[in-house]
Order: sequence, then C-alpha cells, then structure tokens
Amino acid sequence: MKNFVNRMKDFLKSEDGPTATEYAVMLALIIVAAIGSIQLVGDKVSTTFTEISAGLPSGTPGGS
Repeated sequence: MKNFVNRMKDFLKSEDGPTATEYAVMLALIIVAAIGSIQLVGDKVSTTFTEISAGLPSGTPGGS
C-alpha cells in the first residue's frame, strides 16, 4: 500500500500529469469550436440551397 501511495505522490509531482490534462482541455475546446463552426456553416448552406430552390422555376425538365 505504501508503494502505491509513493507512486501516486510521484505522479502528482511530475510534469506529465498536468501536461496531459492541459492537452485534453485544449482538445475539448477545439472540438467544441469545430462542432459549432460546422453547425453554423451547415445552417447557412442549407438556407442558401433553400433560397436557390425556391427561386428556380417549377416544372418538368425538357419543357414537355
């Protein structure tokens, strides 16, 4: 048990633990920003295609 406690103390003192945590937080923020951007762009593209579709003449292709 004492060996486990010593390992935990060493882990908490080392720089690897906090660094990994910082990278995980940065990755989470990047993912959130990417999802938000994709949703925003997706909504605008959908709106644009809807407007274009509404502006096109209705009818059958070929004019017959």
